[in-house]
Amino acid sequence: MASLPERRRRFLLERRAAGVAVPEVRLLRKPLIPKSPLRSARGPHVIALGGGKGGVGKTFLAANLAAELARLGYRVAAVDTDLEGANLHTWLGVPRPAASLADFVAGREADVAKLLVDTPVPNLALLAATGGNPNAAHPEGPHRAQLLMGLRALDRDVVVIDCGAGVHPAVIDYFLLGDDGLLVLHPEPTSLENAYSFLRAVFYRRMHLAMMNHQVQERIAECMDQRNERGIRTPQDLLREVQAMDSEDARRFVETMRAMRPRVVVNEASSADDVRLGFAVKGVCRTYFGLDAEYAGYVNRDDAVRRSLEKRRPLADVEPRSDAAVYLKRIARKLAEAIGERREPAGARR
Repeated sequence: MASLPERRRRFLLERRAAGVAVPEVRLLRKPLIPKSPLRSARGPHVIALGGGKGGVGKTFLAANLAAELARLGYRVAAVDTDLEGANLHTWLGVPRPAASLADFVAGREADVAKLLVDTPVPNLALLAATGGNPNAAHPEGPHRAQLLMGLRALDRDVVVIDCGAGVHPAVIDYFLLGDDGLLVLHPEPTSLENAYSFLRAVFYRRMHLAMMNHQVQERIAECMDQRNERGIRTPQDLLREVQAMDSEDARRFVETMRAMRPRVVVNEASSADDVRLGFAVKGVCRTYFGLDAEYAGYVNRDDAVRRSLEKRRPLADVEPRSDAAVYLKRIARKLAEAIGERREPAGARR
């Protein structure tokens, strides 16, 4: 259990955030859902974590949220798509995965499901990204589409994707595969700049894929260049352009924009200002992109995270009462509620 000074620090941090904090979730002994729930007909619920910048904690969050959801009774697959810097296997205590995404990219195995390996966490399997070829860091074209379809077809309740860093089209496609997209931030200027660039790339990529008119698609591709000669700088500028070109695609543009609901997570928060950062980014999403983002929560800076990595075990296994573990449980419960809302038709679960 957290020491008295640690609990007092947690309390003060939340009070100083002026109403930002979510009330602490009671740690239930019973799982939120029954073991091995039925998978929906449309496949697993996909949660993708991105943010543009490396080192902000995407892999830490992916590993630990996947483990938390597995403990709640979901059958989970954690997927590492970073063939240039795979780390998810280390966080989950799988030192030498017998198979990895590299086997798919190299053409050695076409069935993604056969690349899953067990982890020490019950209900949790891993698709690692070890042994990648630097000259083929991402599958291209139809091969990438095959991978995306393979992830959607996994016989799991939940798939958690660690999207890796950068704004390569493959990274953006992995993020867009998610039913829930978690935008991971670190409270520092470089992370915020990269998160904005990442979200911008996600927005334009999604719009490009949603449009039917080839000329509109070309215009969107042109606007991906922030210094484009047409002077289109914001999504609202682009919408006006689309409205002038094709009213049906303009309607589709608005519907697609409304359907995009990224969830913001702040990692390693250490002050009330850091906690408030999630709400500031939520406001930027609304003002600039017209997106109704949600602040899913934050995880505070905690030395217990480093200790869990040294032991190569999820945080809840090593120090379940640490501050960071408590905040992770909050986010996992919120995700589980969303999964239930979206995936649980009447009588679907036993």
